[in-house]
Amino acid sequence: MTQRLRLVLLGTGLSTLLGLLLWGLHGVPPFGHYRGPYGQLVDTVGERERHVTNMVSAVNFDYRGFDTIGEEFILFVAGAGCAVVLRRQGDPAERTEPSGPLGATEATRTVALLGMAPLAVFGIYVVAHGHLTPGGGFQGGCITASAVVLVCLAGRCRTMRRIVPETLADLWDSAGAGGYVLVGLGGLAGGAAFLSNVLPLGTTGHLTSGGTMAVISLAIGLEVTGALLLIVTEFLNQLQRTPQEDA
Repeated sequence: MTQRLRLVLLGTGLSTLLGLLLWGLHGVPPFGHYRGPYGQLVDTVGERERHVTNMVSAVNFDYRGFDTIGEEFILFVAGAGCAVVLRRQGDPAERTEPSGPLGATEATRTVALLGMAPLAVFGIYVVAHGHLTPGGGFQGGCITASAVVLVCLAGRCRTMRRIVPETLADLWDSAGAGGYVLVGLGGLAGGAAFLSNVLPLGTTGHLTSGGTMAVISLAIGLEVTGALLLIVTEFLNQLQRTPQEDA
């Protein structure tokens, strides 16, 4: 295929994509004119029915909880797929650990070392308060995993692997995904439907409100943290190894 033909195909594809994008944007309602009656209904009854103040989490972890379990398992399968495809076979003791990453500068080390603890605390906060304020297990899990990755960015990849070894990341990933399923089975054990909210709803605005929603957010946070760290670890294993110790 000639370069000219490639450019023609690229231009045709981009033009088609741009046309579809503009066509879709043309039907978007003006800013501030929400047309979703479902969202308005949830805003009206959600706090009264579920004793939470974050209606997005009420939808994700309760009203539409069965769909969310599928979304969680997408990430679970992605992490498992990376482990299957990238994980090296053989004796783990024979692996050489990745050294400090990609020549981290002193400024990078300082910012990363200062930021990892606050970021980890903030991630846990976002997971725990997902049913009260914007956030939840998905967002908080990403933040918490980022805090651990900062250890590697600070030039301490081996330290990161000691903090969260592959086996621990595997355990977090599996426990989080399995925990969500167990919450659903708890509904069946209580004589209700799968993923029914069977725990006490508590007092609106309190950390223990929302019934099973807080438990689901915790399970998702654990799974997202484990899956992301598992993926990062597996890709780090593919980097060029050197016998050099961490600086």
